[in-house]
This record gives sequence, C-alpha cells and structure tokens, in this order.
Amino acid sequence: MHLAYPAVLAALLFCTGLYGVLARRNAILVLMSVELMLNAVNLNLVAFDVWLSRAARDTLHSGQALTLFTIAVAAAEIGIGLAIVLAVYRNRGTSDIDKLRDTAEGHGPDDPDAPAAEKAEATA
Repeated sequence: MHLAYPAVLAALLFCTGLYGVLARRNAILVLMSVELMLNAVNLNLVAFDVWLSRAARDTLHSGQALTLFTIAVAAAEIGIGLAIVLAVYRNRGTSDIDKLRDTAEGHGPDDPDAPAAEKAEATA
C-alpha cells in the first residue's frame, strides 16, 4: 500500500475536524471535531510508522506507541471536556459557544454595567 492513501485520508479527516471546530456553535460538536483531528494525527503516525518500518527491519514502532499515548490523552481530554460542558450547561442552560462567550465578556443583555446602546443592540 502506498503512503499517499492514508496521508490523503488523514488530511481530509483533519480538514473536516478543523471545519467543525471553526464553524460549529455547540460545544459537544466542537469536542467531537477535536477528536476527529486527533484521529487524523493518529492515522498519520501509524501510516508513517509502517512505511518507515519497511526500510529498517529492527524498529521500535514508536509511531504506534505514540498513537496509543495520544488515544489515552484524548480519552482523558474528552472526559474532562464533557464534564465541563455539562457543568456549564447546568449553570447557564445552554451549550452554545457564542452565547457563553458573550456572557463571559459581559456583553449580554443582563449586564448592568453595559451602556444603554449596547443593551438595545443585544435585545434587537
């Protein structure tokens, strides 16, 4: 098998995940897109490990070991990320990233320190 096939597939997966991170507003979908990007990186690690191990017979398969480490870190990241998203959803009632960003910056319509013009724009 050529190296180009998994490399192109990994590039497509990474671009799809990048689009999901940049375009999605739901925090859970953003976390899923980050997982897609990590899986693209794992695919590249394994593909290059297999490709390089054909040249040298005595290899340590470091790409596959690094992939297992990446999968373990990604699982921990998703567990903590989902816990944070659930806690924010319970407190704020939404998981929309734009709404959470507006309330965190103090630009929401309920902000007493905001000028009247900004309150009018936020409610319109």
